Amino acid sequence: MSTFEQKIDMTPNFGKIKVDQGVKIWYRTAGKWGAPTILLLHGFPSSSNMFRNLIPLLAARFYVVAPDIPGFGFTEYPEDYEFNFANLTNSIEQFLKALNIKKYSVYVFDYGAPIGFRLALKSPSAITGIVVQNGNAYDEGLDDRFWEPIINYWEQEQTDPEYVKIFTDYLQDEKNVKSQYLTGVDDSVTVDPSNYTLDFALLSRPGQTAIQIKLFHDYETNVDMYPDFQEFLRNAKIPVLVTWGWNDQIFTVEGAESYRKDVKCLKIVYFKTGHFALETHAAEIAHEIVAFLYQKVIR
Repeated sequence: MSTFEQKIDMTPNFGKIKVDQGVKIWYRTAGKWGAPTILLLHGFPSSSNMFRNLIPLLAARFYVVAPDIPGFGFTEYPEDYEFNFANLTNSIEQFLKALNIKKYSVYVFDYGAPIGFRLALKSPSAITGIVVQNGNAYDEGLDDRFWEPIINYWEQEQTDPEYVKIFTDYLQDEKNVKSQYLTGVDDSVTVDPSNYTLDFALLSRPGQTAIQIKLFHDYETNVDMYPDFQEFLRNAKIPVLVTWGWNDQIFTVEGAESYRKDVKCLKIVYFKTGHFALETHAAEIAHEIVAFLYQKVIR
């Protein structure tokens, strides 16, 4: 293969595919079909664009697939789509079926973690390896500085006016998106502003605030399933690579360390950065992914 052809293979392609409930998943792919597949699942408040630097670094070795989860990015959904994590998982499951992806490693981050673990519970044999980047599956990882108002919200109805106002104000303030990228980073100048600027622009679309508030409230169902996720990790014996921003104030290092309780084939690597570790350490994380998955999964 020529150098030119290799560059084409590593250049992301974009697509949109209709799945269940009238959802049209917008996604990025790169690499060669038939290579080991890795599914990249983003989190709040982002989209597959958070993987823009990682995808070309993995595409020489993997077939890389990164969807925009419904409610984020450029994925389309009908007006009556019910936003909860069970439905988000079902939509991604149908997306994988539409692309005929039956075996894959999964990279989970933030909201992508409960979706990835729910996929694993539904089809354990489909998962060949897991990369966890600041994605939580343990109570210990929930930092009160971020989670206390959300946990308090879980004790109320989803429509509770006091909390709807609290989270409406939060979601409509750009600095709250920006802080997720910059908190814990030594030098904010090293963080490309394009992703958090895009995140806020997409969050500002009509209807988005209501969607995100529903997901804040429904996140409790993920915490309720933490014991199931942990049981899966104990029993499946799947290799797990944890790459974690040490200074994350959303999911703390206690959450990363907790994986030691249940995962036998485990490697944990910390980076001196915050929640969105890919913004500052994409090359280092890509190196860890390739080395770990080829040693423990692909061989």
